[in-house]
Amino acid sequence: MTPSTPPRPLDVVALFPELSGRARTATRLHPRPGDPTVRDSSVGGPLLWPSDEAWPTCGDTHEAYALTTLADVHTRRRILAAAWERPRPPGTNLLTPDEQAVIERIGAGYDPALLPAEPLPLIPLAQLYARDVPDLPGPDDADLLQVLWCPFDEILDSPSAVHLRWRQSTAVRDVLAHPPAPAYVGQDHYVPTPCVLHPEQVTEYPAYHDLGDELAERVISRDRELLLSQREDQPTYRGDLSTAPGWKVGGWSAPFTFRDPAGPDELRCCGAPLEPLLTIASDEWDGDSRSWRPVSKDGETKDHTPTEVVVGRGYTLQVYRCVASYGHPPVTIMQ
Repeated sequence: MTPSTPPRPLDVVALFPELSGRARTATRLHPRPGDPTVRDSSVGGPLLWPSDEAWPTCGDTHEAYALTTLADVHTRRRILAAAWERPRPPGTNLLTPDEQAVIERIGAGYDPALLPAEPLPLIPLAQLYARDVPDLPGPDDADLLQVLWCPFDEILDSPSAVHLRWRQSTAVRDVLAHPPAPAYVGQDHYVPTPCVLHPEQVTEYPAYHDLGDELAERVISRDRELLLSQREDQPTYRGDLSTAPGWKVGGWSAPFTFRDPAGPDELRCCGAPLEPLLTIASDEWDGDSRSWRPVSKDGETKDHTPTEVVVGRGYTLQVYRCVASYGHPPVTIMQ
């Protein structure tokens, strides 16, 4: 069933009138494992890519500690998913001996010396059709955004490891049937499980760092009092009333967690400001953002990591775009 966001637990503008006029619309993507095609919006699905167009690559130097392959990543996930689904008596092993042997072989990885010296093909991260994402920005002649990235740790601080391609979908006549793929990947959690999307527009308000000092102090003080008093029945601004968790397009910048918020110089390109384009999240919700947990006719969504993408130690990777030109490379910040 199609997931949707529960209504916000209270009117944030009534609580903090200074937020009037500061609402932004974001589109939660609600990725769920599936079998998307090139004609679908997806995370980790195939791209509508012209057969005569060069596939983007990453020329960065990769400091890999161990290597795996795309095939091994998918094999491991398939074995573990099947094992968790089948019934088993208490006290028995999750895996059969044959399965255990395959998992151990995959876990051992490959020698990093095997990594080719030439640039590595990027892998598909997301494909977004404007028909599915009402607030998707793009050039006037484009109705499709494709995002590719390099599945190594360098993705977190390299300007060339994430690639954006806007295009007009009707102009693609012959689709590339067999896209190139890297011989090895550095981390399996940078390989998204193919997911179909269930886009939904929601309203967001600024995270702490975008509020301004005086308002931020009041908002943080309220949140702190609720947490100290263990008033779990009362929504906090950070967890319940500001920015939506999970994969999304647009809206406000995600909260900064392990580092200081980005300064004005970091959020500029060619003198122009940057704005949030795509949020790549490790979780669709967590304990602090439980009120955003999607629901459907079948009840609350149980899987909070449907894409199996984990950014860093469970953070968010924010992809920003330059408002002056769609041709400028994106800026990515782990938050």
